[in-house]
Amino acid sequence: MFIGMISEEKILGLIEEKIADSDKFLVELKVHSNNKIIVLIDAYSGVGIEDCIGVSKHIEASLDREEEDFELEVSSAGLEAPFMVEDQYKKSIGKEVKVITEEGKKVEGILAEVNEEGVVLKYEEKQRVEGRRKRVIVPIERKLYFNGKDKESNIKTTKIVISFK
Repeated sequence: MFIGMISEEKILGLIEEKIADSDKFLVELKVHSNNKIIVLIDAYSGVGIEDCIGVSKHIEASLDREEEDFELEVSSAGLEAPFMVEDQYKKSIGKEVKVITEEGKKVEGILAEVNEEGVVLKYEEKQRVEGRRKRVIVPIERKLYFNGKDKESNIKTTKIVISFK
């Protein structure tokens, strides 16, 4: 029996076929040389176990274990995992996120905007204002970039802030 390596393109095509016309999107696909396939999916409406099973069954039904033995894991991108694709940012508009910049600074705020360049976070900060003795709370809108020019405003990781208020 010949064991070949399963191509990432083949698996990608099967995933896209299954999630087309839904609000699901691919977060990550890894096909290792030993044919271990790892698929992370997400959706604007959330991902349930049945969504993972559906994608898994679709991939399995399209591959022949006699030709290519494989191991398959399909799961949702975890709540605590950092964002990996733009759709995860778009899904989180209006939610509180924590961004760590390439410089290592933490910025927490409400994700207000997302585009191909980056994001806009809204938050409040105490600042000195001219003519005032005490620092006052000032609304801030801060632009952070996926691939900007400086480490201070470049996004290293972004995660959703999990709160039980």
